[in-house]
Amino acid sequence: MQNTISRRGFLAAMAATAAAGLAGCAQIPGDLPVIQVDDYGNPLRQPQMDVDPAFASYAAMYSAREDDGYQLPAIPIEKMDKRYLRQIVQDPTGEQPGTIVVDTNDKFLYLVREGGQAIRYGVGIGKEGFAWSGRAVIQWKRHWPKWTPPDEMVARQPELVKYSARNGGMEPGLKNPLGARALYIFQNGVDTLYRLHGSPEWWSIGKAVSSGCVRLINQDIIDLYDRVPNKSPVLVI
Repeated sequence: MQNTISRRGFLAAMAATAAAGLAGCAQIPGDLPVIQVDDYGNPLRQPQMDVDPAFASYAAMYSAREDDGYQLPAIPIEKMDKRYLRQIVQDPTGEQPGTIVVDTNDKFLYLVREGGQAIRYGVGIGKEGFAWSGRAVIQWKRHWPKWTPPDEMVARQPELVKYSARNGGMEPGLKNPLGARALYIFQNGVDTLYRLHGSPEWWSIGKAVSSGCVRLINQDIIDLYDRVPNKSPVLVI
């Protein structure tokens, strides 16, 4: 059995996912360890809590920090499934380096690198996260963005009217649903309303949560934000 997903197998999974109705919603020194994976993208061994000394440790990677004046709390990584911690894996997608691939089924986001590798981040998927799939680009990015719930959400949850577009949205902060960073996805110049964003709710990573698009741990969305420029290609399956 091969240790990576074949391109054919990956594309077949894309087709199956689409058929199931999932359509429509600072440079860092050193490397993370390469994790061998099986045909389904699962690691053949659990990653160690310590990584390449040039990168520091997982404890340091997910430590408390100040960011643009906000105090991000440390992530209790000992309580997390280690599959969803940031790591380098063999690329299962076959996409060009620099491409972001979101696998909504397995709750992984891949940033494809040179040399047949990818950085893999764990994500949480809300119902809006299943509402769109396809190819697009990162149109623009925001540090500590405002959050403006769509009118449909405000209609369902009238208590959110104070954060509506008419009222200026929710100010940035630790309780803002978009977290520390947001990447806005457009297709053919049109906003898909699909976002890759941070979240303080580390326990939701690897799960299908009640609302939102694709959420990452705040420390991970900061890392991804710093690695990808505007107009980076995105594939959501």
